[in-house]
Amino acid sequence: MELGGFFVCTVQCGSGICICVDFFFCMPFECTQPEDEERKNTEKKQCMLNNTSIFQQCLEITKKIVPQCSLKEVQWKNQKPKAREAYCPTEIEHIANVITHGVAIVPSILGTYELCYRSENFAQLISALLYGATLVFLFGVSTCFHCIFYRFQRGRWKDTLHRCDRAMIYIFIAGSYFPWLTVKALPTDGWASSMKWIVWLLASLGIIYQQVFHEKYKSLETIFYVIIGIFPSLPIIAESDFSGLTELKLGGIFYVVGIIFFKADGFIPCAHAIWHIFVIIAAGVHYFAILNHLYPDLPPST
Repeated sequence: MELGGFFVCTVQCGSGICICVDFFFCMPFECTQPEDEERKNTEKKQCMLNNTSIFQQCLEITKKIVPQCSLKEVQWKNQKPKAREAYCPTEIEHIANVITHGVAIVPSILGTYELCYRSENFAQLISALLYGATLVFLFGVSTCFHCIFYRFQRGRWKDTLHRCDRAMIYIFIAGSYFPWLTVKALPTDGWASSMKWIVWLLASLGIIYQQVFHEKYKSLETIFYVIIGIFPSLPIIAESDFSGLTELKLGGIFYVVGIIFFKADGFIPCAHAIWHIFVIIAAGVHYFAILNHLYPDLPPST
């Protein structure tokens, strides 16, 4: 009804009655018109439709740019090789092998520079250079081999770099001991002082064996890695007050666990790349042990 020029209406609202005057006042309770609710719901649905449409458009663009491939279609591993045969990785394994050691080359160079920078005497400097060189060449030769292996499955370069890659393992083991045997003062009346040349003798014998019986007795070769890696540490630990022992044990554990994946080609997808990751972690732990215990943190220059 119309009263005094004002349009007055009554609307049932929840549990009470709303009196609206000229549609601008609502008493005694706040009331939302059904038309407003319907309009808001409509707008909300339209907004959801628009968002869905945008999402679908983005998805379509992504499908055009990025090749869609089911993970089940990726060949993650090949069959286990026969005795005295090398494992042939799949394409994804080749790429993973290249990346997992390639990323460690630059950090190795920077780490070598840091050791040289902190060196205060000749023993520290020569140890930094030799240990750093073995660290850089370990990852560098490995990356080069896997790059060539990815590009050329067979050939002289692939075979040569494979031999160098395996030989670098022995050299790196000896190089990792060198700072501890050179910078650290060891007792002269025991085996510990003799380890400085024994560790290189063992590495040389391992390289000779590896070159003569390349890919023939691979399990025996792995045993040699473990023996040369662990044996020199025993007299050093037993005969001297050895700081950094916790870090060396931890790094050794990473190496030993990684060997499981080193021997798991054909059983575990990207097993060799996983082995590479364990090598990086173990080498990193040992590097920081050398950095913290054998090379002082130089005070800032004034």
